[in-house]
Amino acid sequence: MKSITIKGSQRESVGKKATKALRNAGKVPCVLYGGDKPLHFSANELAFKKLVYTPKAHTVVIAIEGGDSFKAVLQDIQFHPVTDKILHVDFYELFSDKEVTMNIPVTLTGTSPGERNGGRLLFRKRKLSIKALPDNLPDFFDVDISKLKIGENISVASLLSDDFSILHPDTTVVVQVKTARTAVAEEEEEEGAEAAEGAEAAEGAEGAEGAAAESKE
Repeated sequence: MKSITIKGSQRESVGKKATKALRNAGKVPCVLYGGDKPLHFSANELAFKKLVYTPKAHTVVIAIEGGDSFKAVLQDIQFHPVTDKILHVDFYELFSDKEVTMNIPVTLTGTSPGERNGGRLLFRKRKLSIKALPDNLPDFFDVDISKLKIGENISVASLLSDDFSILHPDTTVVVQVKTARTAVAEEEEEEGAEAAEGAEAAEGAEGAEGAAAESKE
């Protein structure tokens, strides 16, 4: 999984006055959990742009000024109810031998024949929660819908892997094409046309064989 580096400074004080002063200076108060003790630090609000305002999933390298760096994942984020400015961010430290839970985005590839025939494509799960070791975290789930017909669906069962555990029942529907009245008739006509073409081809082949046999006689 791709990683984003966020440079921060350790906070000397975590009181309300100090927190307000940080926000007025365009900085975001943050906390890193998961280690021996919580690490309080601050970072420029602009540093979170690629991490927060994107549908992609990323891990984070927190580089503390004049100190160590820590690998982490975004755990929680608080926004101002009116301005949507970032008020506070919580991170969870990653360890190579410790599994972590994370939401991974789902991307769809291809074009569904069911949707082309008038069915309704319903994207049920745009993110899936998984549990895995940090090195096994996928960037995204790539779901191919190029063979998805009307009335069919793709469930979690088709996305299972030995590298991680998906924290949803296997029967959970990720994407489906729902039946529409006009779509059923169109799909039946399309399948009927394909069958007719196959039959005509077979008849043509038989006719050609018969003509060849008669000419030999």
